[in-house]
Parts: sequence; C-alpha cells; structure tokens
Amino acid sequence: MSKQVKQVIFWVGALIIGAVLGSLHVGTIDKICNFVATIFTRLFKFTAVPAIAVSVLTTLASLGGNKETGKIFRRTIMYTLLTTLAASTIAAILFFVINPDVLSASVYEGAAAEKLAVMNSSSFLDYFVQAIPDNILYPFVSGNVLSILIVSFAFGIAISKMEESDKKTTILNVINGFQELVFKVISWIIAILPIGIIAFTAQMVSDLTAGIVADSIGKYVAVVLSGNLIQFFIVLSLFLLIRGINPAKHFKNMIPAILTALFTKSSAATLPVTMNCVENNVKCNKKFSRFILPMCTTINMNGCAAFIIVTSLFVMKNAGVDLNILTVIFWILISVISAVGNAGVPMGCFFLTLSLMAGKGMPIGVMGVILPIYAVIDMIETAVNIYSDSCVCAMTNKDLKHLVTEETPAVK
Repeated sequence: MSKQVKQVIFWVGALIIGAVLGSLHVGTIDKICNFVATIFTRLFKFTAVPAIAVSVLTTLASLGGNKETGKIFRRTIMYTLLTTLAASTIAAILFFVINPDVLSASVYEGAAAEKLAVMNSSSFLDYFVQAIPDNILYPFVSGNVLSILIVSFAFGIAISKMEESDKKTTILNVINGFQELVFKVISWIIAILPIGIIAFTAQMVSDLTAGIVADSIGKYVAVVLSGNLIQFFIVLSLFLLIRGINPAKHFKNMIPAILTALFTKSSAATLPVTMNCVENNVKCNKKFSRFILPMCTTINMNGCAAFIIVTSLFVMKNAGVDLNILTVIFWILISVISAVGNAGVPMGCFFLTLSLMAGKGMPIGVMGVILPIYAVIDMIETAVNIYSDSCVCAMTNKDLKHLVTEETPAVK
C-alpha cells in the first residue's frame, strides 16, 4: 500500500473518530476539541502569512519580471476568471430552476436584522484601501492577504532587478533560508494534523444544531450547495480533463487540503496544506505552486462567486426587484469581480455580500436569516475554493512546465 493511500485512510479514520466524539455531546470532550481546533487554526494562520510572503518573494526574485513570469501570471488569471465565471453562471441558472420563495417580511425583520446590527457593513472599496500598507509591518500584523501579496510582489520584482552583487546574493540566501525554515515548521504541523482533523470534525458535528427556516431558505441553501458541488465535481473535472489531467487522481491527491479547508473555513489558513499536497502529491514544480497558490488564495474564489450571485438574487427577489436577464448578467459579472477581490478568511463572502446589498439599499435582514446556517455554506465554499486553486496550479504547471527546467525539492 502506497504512502499516499495510507495517508488518506489515516485522515478518513480521523474524520470518523471526530464525528463520533462530536455526536456524543459530552461537555469535557467538546471543550477539549474546541481547544485543539483553536490551536490548529492559529498555527495555520501563523504559518500562512510567512508562507505567502516568502513563496512569492523567492519565485519573483528568481524569475523576475520577465516574459516567463508574465506567462505564468496571465495563465493563472485566465483559468481563475474562467472557473469563477462558470461557478457564478451555474449558480445563477440553478437559482431560477429551484426558485426559492419570497420570505415573509416578519421573518427577516426584527430578530434577523438585529443579528447584523453589530456586523461590519463598510463599503466594498474599503477592503482595497486597507490593503495598501502604510508601514512595512501592517500586512503581516493584520494578516491581510492582498496586502501581503502587494508587498511581496513589489519586493520580489525589486530583488530580481538588482544588479548581481554580494548584497543581492546575501538577500536571496536569507530569504531562501527563511523559506526552508517556514516549510520545515509547516511539515511538523502537517505531521500531527490528523489530531486537528479529529478536533475540527468533533467541533463541527457538535455545532450543527442551527435551525433552518423551512421551504424558502431550504431552497436557497439547495441552490448554493448544489452549485458548489456541481462546480467541484463536474465543472473543475471537465477543466482538468480538457488539459489532460486525471480528475479522480487529482481529487485523491488533494484530500488533506480539502478536509482542512472544510474545517478552517479559510483559504489563507489552508494554504500550507494546499501547497504541501500540490507539491508532494500532484507533483507541481514549486516555482509554479509557490507563486500561483498564494495569489489564488485572494483571486480564485469559485465558491464565493456562487454565494454572492445566489444571495444577491435572493435578497433582491425579496425586495421585489425585477430579475430580468440583463440584471442577472450584470450581477454575474459583479459576483466574479467581487470574488476576485475577496479576502480568503472565514465569513469573507458573507461580509462582502452584506456590503454590496447594503450599498443597494436592499433588505439585509434577509441575510440575518441566512446567518445561522452560513457556517456550513462557508465550509463547502472554502473547499471548492482551494480545490479550484489546486486545479489552476496543476493546469498552469502542465501548460508551462517547459518554462522551468530546474526541479527543486518539494515540502516534505
């Protein structure tokens, strides 16, 4: 039995143990699992920030702002936009096929609206303004992924443009050394991750007690989840097949990252595991994976695009807006653009959609009804997002592998 098959069995076993522990609803067990899950989430966030920075820095420092870098970047953007547009379009079609009913105003006024009173309803553009750092430490202290990417891109290209000298060599040695240090720590976390999976699963099963407003919200949830599942199993598989990649094999290779994404509900926090799977299991060259994956944690959000379009249409339908074909096409484009700029953090899509709907003067109390079951939606979305990231990386790696001939060791 191969090492990879053993790993999958080990992880599935951890999943089953966690589900059993969570279903027991024993107070002490729940507290221990919550504690362990919190520790692992913090460890993921701790390693994700430096992993993003050093990965982009080392890749750009070696490839620079040359034609090869441009080709990789353009191919990544192309696959990102195509997969995200497909996700949004399919979700919009499903919305009209399943056709969720209009809620009674009494459902989303009052208590539902109060749930959103303390939430951030700042404008969509605020996120981009905050991404521009006003000091060197801000991106890393705040954990703003887009801000980290901006700084890393700037410094990486600047290093590549420096004249060859002892100073440049010293800078590169320090960055490469720090990168090896970061990924060594990541390898330790991944080695004990089944413990975290047990805790995450127990936490999830114990918390799945939120009620769902029957009928209308049930249909809304059916639209969101079925759209994400179609994107995950059918659309992305077709993309892989077209590029000559075996979807079943790719899925098996990415199981650890998919499970981690389900429980962390954060593309950025899952990044260390995603990179490990892509480099060790999918066998992508790290010159591609460590450039593409950090970027995709911010711009490649298939699940988020599906949530934005479906939720926006649902809220507008409750407001009595005429959902004609031009309106739907416009909001499909808005959902794609918004998803590309969304933060890869828990509830990022919810806050973004809330901001869009508040800006349009829509009854955002409807989103208060959605809130209790958003945790489950967020789990599925994040899994779709990171799986799509891996697909984009794998396809780009296959298309452009001739650009990078030097093979370097992957994360172990």
